[in-house]
Amino acid sequence: MENQKLPNATISMVLAILSFIGCCCTNGIGGLVLSGVALFLVKKDEKTYAENPELYSNFQQVKTAKIIAIIGLVLSAIIVLVLIYLLATGQYEEMTQQYMNMIEDMQQQQNQ
Repeated sequence: MENQKLPNATISMVLAILSFIGCCCTNGIGGLVLSGVALFLVKKDEKTYAENPELYSNFQQVKTAKIIAIIGLVLSAIIVLVLIYLLATGQYEEMTQQYMNMIEDMQQQQNQ
């Protein structure tokens, strides 16, 4: 009998990898969501594999997806906590204003 593939292995790997992009591009919120969904799918595949391990051949891919999703979750959580800290202390507005001033200065230099 030929071994089957676990049903959510590929999608959980894709979501885990996308959680890295989500943690950088969405202030951590996207990374939290994507890695959370990936970990949920990994958990389902782990249960499926535990019931009948000899039927499935790609459990290593599920373990890899789990590791990547956990790393994405931790990075996203750190970014969200830093964002909350910056908002709570009022430093976020200062950073935004400095960034806008730098952009205006660069535009003025290009126009000269």
